[in-house]
Parts: sequence; C-alpha cells; structure tokens
Amino acid sequence: MAVQKLPIARAINASLRTAMENDPKVLVMGEDVGQLGGVFRVTDGLFKDFGESRVIDTPLAESGIVGTAIGLALRGYRPVVEIQFDGFVFPAYDQIVTQLAKMHARSLGKIKLPVVIRIPYGGGIGAVEHHSESPEALFAHVAGLKVVSPSNATDAYWMMQQAIQGDDPVIYFEPKRRYWDKDEVDLELIPAPLHQARTVREGSDLTLVAYGPMVKVCVEAAAAAAEEGKSVEVVDLRSMSPIDFDSIQASVEKTRRLVVVHEAPVFYGAGAEIAARITERCFYHLEAPVLRVGGYHAPYPPARLEEEYLPGLDRVLDAVDRSLAY
Repeated sequence: MAVQKLPIARAINASLRTAMENDPKVLVMGEDVGQLGGVFRVTDGLFKDFGESRVIDTPLAESGIVGTAIGLALRGYRPVVEIQFDGFVFPAYDQIVTQLAKMHARSLGKIKLPVVIRIPYGGGIGAVEHHSESPEALFAHVAGLKVVSPSNATDAYWMMQQAIQGDDPVIYFEPKRRYWDKDEVDLELIPAPLHQARTVREGSDLTLVAYGPMVKVCVEAAAAAAEEGKSVEVVDLRSMSPIDFDSIQASVEKTRRLVVVHEAPVFYGAGAEIAARITERCFYHLEAPVLRVGGYHAPYPPARLEEEYLPGLDRVLDAVDRSLAY
C-alpha cells in the first residue's frame, strides 16, 4: 500500500527498514535497539530481519557509540545511531561537536560523515531525571551539523530517508510524547526539501512558529483562537539548523505578528535566533514585538510538575492575546 496510517514511531521504523533494504551500507546502532527493539520499540523487528551485523546492540557508552559510527562512516557506511534518551547524549557531545561536525571542514571537503543521530526528546511522558530534555539549541549552535525534528508521521518517514541519504551529519530529534500520534503516510510521496518549513494552517492575523512536539499545541491554539474570531497561521519549522527564514518572513509579512513556540527553555533557545532574524528582516512589517513561549530557565522538574513546566494551550493563547493587544 502506497498510503498507510502510521504513528510516528512506526513511520520511523518503516523508514529505517526502507533505507536498509535499499542500501546495505545503512546500519542501526544503539543501546537495546536490537533484540528489544528499542525502549520505544522504534527499531522493533529490524534485528530479526537484518541480523546482528546491521542492527547492533551497543554497550552503555554514548561516546563510544558515536565514535564507532564516525569510524564506520569513514569506511563508507551510513550509520544511524540511537541515543536512548535526550539526557544521555552529553557523554557523546565531545565526539559530536569536535569530530563529527568538524571533519568535513577539517579535511577541506574531502571527508564526508553521513551519520544520523536519533534522539527521542522532550517531556510529557512522566519520566525521571535526564529523560525529558530539549537540547536542540546546543546542537543547532554548532556549525557542521544539521538539526531537524518531525512533528507528524509523514515527515518522520521522509525526513529520515533524506537524513540517511545525505552526506552530512544530521541530529534527528524525535518528539517522544508524539510517538503514537497517527497520520496518513504516503510512501511514494515526493518529499519537500529537508530544511523547508511548512504552513500547516493558514491565517491572517498572527503567525505561530513551532517544531516537533509543539506543532500540535499550536494547531490546537489556532483552532481555539478561531472561535474568538482570530485568524492564526501555524508554520511547522521542521528544521532548526538550517532555519527556513524565508518561509517565516513570508508568513510574517502577511500577518505582521509572530509568536515562536518551543518546549525548550526560552532563554537562549531557538526562538531567540528566530526573533532576532525576523525583527531584522521584517522591521517595517511588524505591528508587535516577536514573542516567545517555551520552558522555564530551570532544570526539568519531577514528573508531577512537568505539566506546569511545559508550555501548553493557555500559555500559547496568552502570547497570542498579548501580541494582538499591541
């Protein structure tokens, strides 16, 4: 079937399977990705069908996992690495930012490292410490890395295909609390460019920009605002590095107001770069300052408090109202 209704987790699984069938150099590596199928079962069934030489259960050593993937990429493979949880990536941070991101420039373009690092990220699942982080800005700040995050199953499938096929390292952030949100996935679709933003709801009064887990919240906020006669456009960023500023600019020139929403802390978050750049580009179009909605500048709280920490419908609508009040 060309079109299947799949949750995000199964769409990623299907995409990995397709990539492995099409290219014997594609490998999957990570903690418990093999016989267990991953803690979220994203790699379920791949070990059985492709074997232990292509679906590799690794030791609990993130730096070693990424370092091994770099070595494999140097030998012509296309490793897809899973970091089991967002907060576990930091032991591998040195390998990622000083080796993986730099090798292409260091070799004057002679060496390419086609490594995809999958990171389930964000909160909303009632997890313990180190399991609900949103570290995307740390990686988007690093030249040499591409950083993306799908918000739906169609993008999850196709963006993974594009990430694997490209010759650059990609940090692929998976919104874990959306893993089981379903969508119609066209397996024969011609996908949009990997780093192109997408308008998911048209509007004329204000633009909401989000990515990953917060796109659904923004669509819900736009629907709630419509009941009060406010026309809100929602743009799914899809990529945090590079950022499709042209699409955001086109939307803001139409609506004249912008609110950027992400789950990560507002302080030094991706929204800060977007706000600064759009203010420069759209200064004479804006009728209100660019506003940002996100998490607090504090360690991620215990599960009982995470709903207070996570930006939800009310906080997004409050920002919409504040922007429209100017």
